[in-house]
Amino acid sequence: MQDFEYYTPTHVVFGKHGVERVGELIAAQNCKKVLIHYGGGSAKRSGLLDRVINALEQAGVSYVTLGGVVPNPRLGLVREGIGLCKREGVDFILAVGGGSVIDSSKAIAYGIANDGDVWDFYAKKRVPQACAPVGTILTIAAAGSEMSNSSVITNEDGWLKRGLSTELCRCKFAIMDPTLTYTLPAYQTASGAADVMMHTMERYFTQVDTLGLTDSIAESLLKSVMRDVTAALKNPEDYDARAGLMWASSLSHNGLTGCGTDGGDWSCHQLEHELSGKYDVAHGAGLCAVWSSWARTVMPANPARFAKFAVNVMDVQPGADDIETANRGIDAMEAFFQSIGMPVRINQMGIELTEEDIRELAYKCSFMDTRKIGRFVPLDKEAIYEVYQKAKA
Repeated sequence: MQDFEYYTPTHVVFGKHGVERVGELIAAQNCKKVLIHYGGGSAKRSGLLDRVINALEQAGVSYVTLGGVVPNPRLGLVREGIGLCKREGVDFILAVGGGSVIDSSKAIAYGIANDGDVWDFYAKKRVPQACAPVGTILTIAAAGSEMSNSSVITNEDGWLKRGLSTELCRCKFAIMDPTLTYTLPAYQTASGAADVMMHTMERYFTQVDTLGLTDSIAESLLKSVMRDVTAALKNPEDYDARAGLMWASSLSHNGLTGCGTDGGDWSCHQLEHELSGKYDVAHGAGLCAVWSSWARTVMPANPARFAKFAVNVMDVQPGADDIETANRGIDAMEAFFQSIGMPVRINQMGIELTEEDIRELAYKCSFMDTRKIGRFVPLDKEAIYEVYQKAKA
């Protein structure tokens, strides 16, 4: 195993009725004014936004609001939020929603705490020196942004989807009430669960000797998510299943499942970012669509690792050798994704890629042929092209 640091400063308030505590949690931050940042109409229709506003008013906290966050959050709205916050003297961002809202909130927080264009940080032209405080009320188990150090934003100019990870943006608190996820459509529930799993799987597939305990935590989390998403799809108001998914969302992306590893591979996330940046697909679904093609491409470099995953996570019977066992595990994961309504090929999301499309995706994913992606097997532009080609249909 490798040396590691583990830092999770977020104050978690987990369970029913946590929303009513948001006023006291923000008041404890000694801020002057809050931006309530949210997505579409569901926060209003469900009454959640009214509950949040009432809690802030009872605590004597001033606020302004900005809705309109969409999946794969846009830089344009981030810039609008930065301008609003500067005009209104906002010094705390409250994200009411899922990963897209939290990521947009983090970007706004970077923007009001640093000079210049916030996109420079996501384009890796500059490194942020500060970040305004962010808190969240989580409404979907998926991205893990409520406890992670990362955010991802899409720039409409070129449809570039880029991530930024620093310890500065960790949420001060996260209110997690599983009942807020009861009304999620089945596709969102499944896509979110896939995202949770992939955050752990990206860390699990490593070439370094790992800490056995970390592997066991990762394997248990993956099996728990598979069990809980199946239960939640059968009964959307299964509180224990929803709670399991929500807690797994946080644990999968707060660093716990990567302690002692090299930090993980992350190729599938890079591959998917180009897909959702260009075609606006659901992130978790896009990850499912590329995972098995990536896995079959890199597995020969360390079939024993994939064989361990097959046996310990997917419960497959070992084959004649590690390669056979590994392939059985990949097949089993594909079957699971399909069982919860997720795609395992890109064309299953209604996208018919042309040769030109694939070349463009590979070029952008390689940062215009200037980088390789992944650690398990570093992939250059041509290798990225091959994975997209396999995943096409």
